[in-house]
Amino acid sequence: MIPTEEQAKMLWDKYQLPQKKRTHTMLVAKQAVFFAKKIPNVNIPLLRAAALLHDIDKAVAKKPGEQHPDTAVRILKEEGMPEVASVVATHSLHAILDSRIAPKTWEEKLLYLSDKMVKYEIITVDKRFALWRAEALPIEAIAILDKTYPKVKELEKEVAKLVQVGYTQNI
Repeated sequence: MIPTEEQAKMLWDKYQLPQKKRTHTMLVAKQAVFFAKKIPNVNIPLLRAAALLHDIDKAVAKKPGEQHPDTAVRILKEEGMPEVASVVATHSLHAILDSRIAPKTWEEKLLYLSDKMVKYEIITVDKRFALWRAEALPIEAIAILDKTYPKVKELEKEVAKLVQVGYTQNI
């Protein structure tokens, strides 16, 4: 099942998604759909649902061994949304470094990139990475930022070339 926006919002309530994360996911969905409308053959309902639900686990207790987005994937599968869960599984920052979970489909790539362009407003990839770098992060997290940044910039260029407009026009 691919939920509508209304159904996704009902899940926000069910899983007590914090208001800031609701704002974040709405903006991720807006950016992802903006890109998708300019690229042929993207499943926009699937992408929108994945964007709206990619952080559904933020207020949910994780089971042993789970990290984000593992809990979100579990929840979405339990809710009967395996297609959405599959897209959500590829959006974490480190996913782009692991060929097993790196975003491959357009829905996965657009969710991944859009998530890296939103905090609580739509911003650039560079600004989002700058915000992360301004946080007091452990050395391991800084190492992940250093490794992922060039790959995220490659994805950004790939999408920008296809949409044939500066993505910042939607900002």
